Amino acid sequence: MLDHSSIINLRYSTVNDLEFVCELEADQENARFIIPWSMYIHKKALEDKDILHLIIEERTSHEPVGYIIIAGLENPNKSLELRRITIAKKGKGYGKEAFKIIKNWAFHVFNANRLWLDVKEDNLRALRLYQKQGFVLEGTLRECIKNGDGYDSLHVMSILRGEYTE
Repeated sequence: MLDHSSIINLRYSTVNDLEFVCELEADQENARFIIPWSMYIHKKALEDKDILHLIIEERTSHEPVGYIIIAGLENPNKSLELRRITIAKKGKGYGKEAFKIIKNWAFHVFNANRLWLDVKEDNLRALRLYQKQGFVLEGTLRECIKNGDGYDSLHVMSILRGEYTE
């Protein structure tokens, strides 16, 4: 286990978790905000020393409720990318708690200088969460992702060690 709070545990993902992860990505509510990965890509991520692949589970039942993927563990600039966070049971505070744990780990354990992410500009729920967690909008990658007949834009957001408060 990486760490825990009063309502969740964060633990390292295993191959046995990947069916849950792929189903969560394929869920219609989630798939429109991410580009789902195949089982093969998730398996490769588990083997990659630069990537931290984690399961978010309810603390008491140990039921998986989401996952997180962080990249940049080998980045010499100490810049971590929060590549994915997806929550199955929304509105219960699991995402907020996961962010508290990840930010503490990133800045106090890993000793990162920067934690960054990108988010589709129409993902308002995620944008609000990231802003509440102290992430600052750095800019927008305009129409950078093909989506059917159109394109989606991504906001790039980050929090620096000097901006982080527990």
